[in-house]
Amino acid sequence: MDGFSIFYRFGAALFIGMLIGLQRERSYDDAGKPERNTAAGLRTFSLLGLAGCGGAYVSDLLHSPWPFVALFLVLGMFTTAAYVFTAKTGELGLTTEVAVVITVLAGALCYGNELALAVALGVATAALLSFKIELHGFVERLKREDIVAALKFALITAIVLPVLPNRGFWGPPFDVVNPHKIWLMVVLISGIGFSGYVLFKLVGPRRGIILTGLLGGLVSSTATTLSFVQRSKTAGHPAKPFAQAIVISWAVMFVRMMVWTAVVHPPLLRQLWPALSAGALAGLAYGFFLHLAPRPKAGSEMEVKNPFELRPAITFGLVYAVILLGARAAKLYFGDMGVYVSSLASGLADVDAITLSMTEMSRAGNLVLEVAERAIVLAAVSNTAVKGAIVFAGGSKALRRALWPGFGLILAAAVSVAFGF
Repeated sequence: MDGFSIFYRFGAALFIGMLIGLQRERSYDDAGKPERNTAAGLRTFSLLGLAGCGGAYVSDLLHSPWPFVALFLVLGMFTTAAYVFTAKTGELGLTTEVAVVITVLAGALCYGNELALAVALGVATAALLSFKIELHGFVERLKREDIVAALKFALITAIVLPVLPNRGFWGPPFDVVNPHKIWLMVVLISGIGFSGYVLFKLVGPRRGIILTGLLGGLVSSTATTLSFVQRSKTAGHPAKPFAQAIVISWAVMFVRMMVWTAVVHPPLLRQLWPALSAGALAGLAYGFFLHLAPRPKAGSEMEVKNPFELRPAITFGLVYAVILLGARAAKLYFGDMGVYVSSLASGLADVDAITLSMTEMSRAGNLVLEVAERAIVLAAVSNTAVKGAIVFAGGSKALRRALWPGFGLILAAAVSVAFGF
């Protein structure tokens, strides 16, 4: 190992220690005041990073792990003493002490030439330390039901998914019913939905119309539509901002569909993205047009459900399997037209399952890319039409008047690009 490489690794260890130490030096308590009694700051953490790298270096020179172990034990005693002292003052918590351990280990990783992992570890540690208030606020917004639901789903996924058979059991059209892949799609959908749910919990529902529409599209564009339709009938609420949130959530739905396709079968995305992008851009463009209208000072309240509830997840898995089987049978017995009809019908209720069904069939070679693309677009159009019908049937007159141009624009853009009109 040349001298430049050694200095480079020690420099990376120093950088990681300085990054974490800088955060500790400027850390804030819940009241927003600097913590004066921090056990270690910028200089100490910088030295800890160098100590970890140096300990690993000496162990390598002597071909023995004991120098690094001795260093770790000595620093452990110092850290324990610092914790005991701060605990006597009434300041309980192991955050800084754990950060000390991570910094030393990151320094050792730097010497082991695991620089990418070491830097990622340092950045992640500094970020977690910095987001103390935000993370505590997020936990306070969670309900017990949210935590229990997430744990249930995690346990079922971790235990059930690895043991589910990854194959079909019968001949066509039942060959597409693969238990492992079906549950994997459930995990994918619930994971994306949970990401939107977490964002809702982090920022709250009263952070503006645009943000509400964006996050609502991640969780459920249908729920977002229903929420604003109900509120539009309350006196005093302007219609154009509500229409803006609705069309933005519809646009996000198109983006969501592209993400699923990219994860399951990227070649289909190359065929599909022009039509879905056209629908998304049309919605965003009309939303920007509505942005020029007066808006309320605060966003509307929206209730969103935790997508990690076990019963809805199992229901989605069953629906996905039925649609997958139906689409396969429609293709076998009625050709492409059968696929299109089943997509239109399925999109009336749910766009997630039919999108993943078409994508999986395309990936397995049971459907050509062009047919899968048009089927997914038809499902998106069908689902958008249902949400438009919800607005026109239950929304206020002003909301209907504000929304219909965007509704027509989205449908026309997606269909014309997909079918080449």
